[in-house]
Amino acid sequence: MSERELPVFSSPDVISALGAMTDAERDQLGFGVIGFDADTVVCQYNQFESDAAGLGMARVLGQPLFTVVAPCMNNFMVAQRFDDALDAGEALDATIDYVLTLRMRPVKVALRLLAAPGAAIRYVLVQRH
Repeated sequence: MSERELPVFSSPDVISALGAMTDAERDQLGFGVIGFDADTVVCQYNQFESDAAGLGMARVLGQPLFTVVAPCMNNFMVAQRFDDALDAGEALDATIDYVLTLRMRPVKVALRLLAAPGAAIRYVLVQRH
C-alpha cells in the first residue's frame, strides 16, 4: 500500500479518493463501500461492508444493488436520489440516517450517497453507529 492517508467516512473529497484506491486499500477502510455502475451493478464492495452485512463478495459483486443486494434501499431516500442526480446532471453528496433491514435485525447506520456527473462509479458508503 502507498503512503497516502486513507479517507474517513466524512472526508470532503472521498469520492475522488475511492476512485483512485485499490481493492486492498478500500478493504482497510473503517466503513462500508459499495460502488456501482450506470446499470446499478455492484463493481466495488469492501471487506468491512462484507463482514458487517454478512454478504460475501461473490454474492454481491456483479449483482444489481437496488433489486438484489439491497432492496431495502430501493426507495425515494436512496435509489431515487441517484436517479434524480443523474437525470439533472448534478453531483450528489448526501448523508442520511437510515435503518438497514435486509436479512438482519434492523441496524441504524448513516449512509453517504455519492455521485459525480459523468463518473463511471457511484457510491453508497455505510457508517455503522
